Amino acid sequence: MKVSRFGQKIKRRSGISQLMVDMGEGLKAGVDVLMLGGGNPSHIPEVDRVFRQCMSGLLAKEGAFEKAVGDYDPPQGNREFIEAICELLRTECGWNIKPGNIALTAGSQSAFFILFNIFAGEFEDGSKKKILLPLAPEYTGYCDVGFTDGLFVANKPDIEHIDEHIFKYHVDFDRLNVGEDIGAICISRPTNPTANVLTDAEVAKLDSLARAKDIPLIIDNAYGAPFPNIIFTEAKPLWNENTIVCMSLSKFGLPATRTGVVIAREEIIEMVSEMNAVMSLSTASIGAAIGTELVRTGELVRLSKEVIRPYYQDKAKWAVAKICGLLDGIGFHIHKPEGAFFLWLWLPGLKITDAELYRRLKKRGVLIVPGHYFFPGLEDNWEHKQQCIRISYAQDVDKVEAGLKIIVEEIRIAHKQA
Repeated sequence: MKVSRFGQKIKRRSGISQLMVDMGEGLKAGVDVLMLGGGNPSHIPEVDRVFRQCMSGLLAKEGAFEKAVGDYDPPQGNREFIEAICELLRTECGWNIKPGNIALTAGSQSAFFILFNIFAGEFEDGSKKKILLPLAPEYTGYCDVGFTDGLFVANKPDIEHIDEHIFKYHVDFDRLNVGEDIGAICISRPTNPTANVLTDAEVAKLDSLARAKDIPLIIDNAYGAPFPNIIFTEAKPLWNENTIVCMSLSKFGLPATRTGVVIAREEIIEMVSEMNAVMSLSTASIGAAIGTELVRTGELVRLSKEVIRPYYQDKAKWAVAKICGLLDGIGFHIHKPEGAFFLWLWLPGLKITDAELYRRLKKRGVLIVPGHYFFPGLEDNWEHKQQCIRISYAQDVDKVEAGLKIIVEEIRIAHKQA
């Protein structure tokens, strides 16, 4: 059977599809697999209890459950939820927005598929535009969302060594080139996979560069403030008429509801809504149905500040201390964990590739994500790309500890074999 170029493209195994396949297989396999690779958030008891209460309330209210599962929402998304989110962002962030500046999508991944193909690819005048990723490594889920190949160009980071084992990436503005072939700039903040948080000054400078070129700055805020607020350093949320901010209920604890939130100028929201209608008629309703009261009552923000952020911050400190102890005597660096729920481990002396380490760990029932998947648009043979792995510490502590021990065992075996 012959397929189009697009069909050939999606036949190839991408980093994000490998991640999701591994996650599904690990869940199916049960306790035998230590899942330190995927992006599933933790099941935090207090947060899960609130979700159960919300669902109970939905079931108890006459007609509410039936409406949530039996009626289409408009392509822009559930109006009540949008209005509640609008008021939250006006109050918490001081953003001058209205409901027309917000659309829902089937999670952030769907939002980036729409946005990247709006601002990059082939244009009517025959030109081709790309998405600039000013700080690589960057989220692997971006890699294959374009209708065509070659949608991204990325910039190597400036690396600051904070101490013997902790480092931080910064945007290398001296090397950054916003050429005429750039259709948008995109960052994740906090960054997946590295747990990096771009400084307010870095974001402001990127915003200025985007404005000068009349292109949008897209900010992936899946882990950021005001929800789920998995961010451990000072960082002011930014939105203006030239930025597009993408948020989600996934890392708050509702990934299966596929509820993404796009905040942008109205003409962009109209295009996102149109694509929602074309691709899926309507956005999913259950996340909005659960989330509306959480937003209206302030529970979404309270849980994010008082429960979710401290939970992950404590786990980050524990995980860094644990892996530093286990790797004693081995050359390694960990990116300073400033948010999200990942450790980005850099092993400059490793004599095997990140892909080979991934394969060895998978045989032993431990899933991580090899680092080379996180460099979309960076085509050169920079050895750093094969020296890093992403480790999630979102699972139960005993499982994370067991997984870390096996990871370190395999790293030590690789060093001895070399």
